[in-house]
This record gives sequence, C-alpha cells and structure tokens, in this order.
Amino acid sequence: MSRQADDLYRRYMAADTAYRTHAASCDACTCTAPGTDCPAGTRAYESFSTLQAAYLNKLKPRN
Repeated sequence: MSRQADDLYRRYMAADTAYRTHAASCDACTCTAPGTDCPAGTRAYESFSTLQAAYLNKLKPRN
C-alpha cells in the first residue's frame, strides 16, 4: 500500500470510529445512518462516507 493510500486508510478508519462513537450516544443516529434531525451525526457520517469512497476508489486498478 502506498504511503498516500495508507494515510487515507487511517483517516477513513478514524472517521468511522468518530461516527460510531457519536452514534452510540445519540438517540437519533444508528450505526448505519445519521438521524435526519442530527447535524453533528450528518457531518460525521458524510466525512466517513467521503473518505470511504476516496479510499475504495484508490484501490481500483487503473486502465
């Protein structure tokens, strides 16, 4: 794994942990989706999903 992909993976996992920690203590959020009335959960989940997409895109072979 390249250094850049490794850093991206660490940030992706940190965002996952942050969202799951939030969801565990938030009545509106679940472990799979933010609550519609929880701005903090929505921001944390969007950060996680953006980093996840970027990381998975890095893993795709280039033609």
